[in-house]
Amino acid sequence: MARATDSREGNQLLAALSPAERQRLQPQLEWVALPAGANLYSAGASLRHVYFPTTAVISLVSSMRDGATVEVGTVGSEGVAGVCAFMGSREALCSGVVLTSGHGWRMGARAAADFARSSDALMQPVLHFLQALFTQIAQTSACNRHHGVEQQLCRWLLLNDDRGESSELKATQERIARMLGVRREGVTVGAGKLQSAGLISYGRGRISILDRKGLELRSCECYSVMRQAQDRLRATTVDAHQHHGERRLYAADASQRQAA
Repeated sequence: MARATDSREGNQLLAALSPAERQRLQPQLEWVALPAGANLYSAGASLRHVYFPTTAVISLVSSMRDGATVEVGTVGSEGVAGVCAFMGSREALCSGVVLTSGHGWRMGARAAADFARSSDALMQPVLHFLQALFTQIAQTSACNRHHGVEQQLCRWLLLNDDRGESSELKATQERIARMLGVRREGVTVGAGKLQSAGLISYGRGRISILDRKGLELRSCECYSVMRQAQDRLRATTVDAHQHHGERRLYAADASQRQAA
């Protein structure tokens, strides 16, 4: 089991901590691989771990009794999945499913709750992240209710492109339809229009963004609202670095990645 040697590596929330807080947190962090499609936790189930993604993206999914699903938010390197543990909750509020494969740091949910009770310095970046996450969840709800599938698809692609390491996303139309909570036919029509306009290309479960600016123009205002919230969150991380006398985010160490 690979252990963290530097809790800042690759995750903005961890990067915002002071050196003293990082030293306290370090023994609790475990470097893990997060393969696409992995179910990290389920809604209503006991929350065993929280996850600080570095290169992975985690989808927060709400499920209905009839099996229908909808993505209510996503978490990348800016935050933590399972954030309710920091609020003292022992049950997951929604399911956490890996959308884009990668790596991240894992921490026991009970340890997260203990640190939250004893460290105001840890809770400050968590609360900043929660503000951005609440904005994302609220705007996603409004977008799903008031905007068409094509606009929702543009918003979804742009948000994932913001977090990804490349402009190519591995996702089938059926999977995207489940995330948006719409019929697959709607995604097929919307993706077809975007491809005809030269904005994306897709095939064999892969979507590549060819014209990001064009996607932004076709998207609704919801993407801009969510992006601004992420930018504000990123600014608080930069401010924290300057306060602690640091100037840069740390990338995950290559040797740690290979050891996972």
